[in-house]
Amino acid sequence: MLVGDKERYKRLRLLISKLNKERKNQAKKIDILCNDLIAAQRDFIRRLDTVSFTANFYESIVGVNDLNNLLDTAGKLIKEEISDTNVAFFLRQQESFELHMFENDQPITLGKQRLENCFTSELVDNICKSNKICTLNDMFAMGLEGNLVSLNKISAVTIPLGRLGLSLGFILIYRSSQNKLTADELNNITAVTFGLCRAVESRGLPLHSGD
Repeated sequence: MLVGDKERYKRLRLLISKLNKERKNQAKKIDILCNDLIAAQRDFIRRLDTVSFTANFYESIVGVNDLNNLLDTAGKLIKEEISDTNVAFFLRQQESFELHMFENDQPITLGKQRLENCFTSELVDNICKSNKICTLNDMFAMGLEGNLVSLNKISAVTIPLGRLGLSLGFILIYRSSQNKLTADELNNITAVTFGLCRAVESRGLPLHSGD
């Protein structure tokens, strides 16, 4: 091969190498753009799901004047939105609390107890004061007592019912730990708690200071 041919061959190899690098960089940019578009689409769908659930929830509780019927309706809607769950409402009182649960639930038993029955007045008060979504670990730190082996079978959270620093109580939601509660499911429920709190309050149950 002549010297001139060698130089042309060398330049050609460098050009091909440069083109390959540019093609790989372009492919990476396209992948990043596609991933961003997919993530944005998923986020949009999640937002639509939340809006749809919220609209249906508020439409269903409008005009329900009795407190028990209101909580029954709200509990049914939550159970329809989050499959295979048990739902209970803990409403704060001056010295204690009211527990509203659903008899047709199939509870995950903790020995001879339902999870709802493990809540003392002190624990309910601590959860209300926290004014946040509480996991089982949070509940243990606040005074929940129960069989640890049995509780490991449960995925559970409490979602606060309150506004402007005042507490009405909270919603307990739980199901098997084999099907853990997800952030998206909980986001949909938290989206309706303000309106639900107002509805419960309008039926004569007062809000209490979080302190």
